[in-house]
Amino acid sequence: MDFTIRVAEPGEYARLGEITARGYLDDGLLDFGEDDPYLLTLRDVAARAAEAAVLAAVDADGTLLGGVTFVAAGGPWADVARAGETEFRMLAVDRAARGRGVGEALVRACVARSRDMEGCIRIVLSTQDRMLQAHRIYERLGFARTPERDWEPFPGLSLLTYALDLNVPPATGR
Repeated sequence: MDFTIRVAEPGEYARLGEITARGYLDDGLLDFGEDDPYLLTLRDVAARAAEAAVLAAVDADGTLLGGVTFVAAGGPWADVARAGETEFRMLAVDRAARGRGVGEALVRACVARSRDMEGCIRIVLSTQDRMLQAHRIYERLGFARTPERDWEPFPGLSLLTYALDLNVPPATGR
């Protein structure tokens, strides 16, 4: 791996917010495009970092490649995590950095953090049905669909859920 995963630094929040927003916009994941109110949330890394862990993938030269928000159940950024679970959200990789394993490394970092948390038995996430590349990463790492937990944050936006039980050994291959 020619990059590292670490906690995002305050001076990186604006750039990481833009990477996240551009990822959602460029991949057509926001129903209202540039006018979508969720863009404000995607760009506001400082708000997330104040209440959750925001992890960043950083090249050796300091270039931000992507990021993810990691939270335990009960945290203000948790959508579907229940007691004994963690969750990650807003996973995004800069278009120029795709294909380098950045997304997978960010997911693995969230899994590792979950395994290190006392009492954590599972890590969960929500995803759109159009996020096919992300689904392949999740499934390769051992996540399984949990359709009984699928939900709609608002009418018309259906989210799929995945979970990884942490009592099984971590996936090692690609």
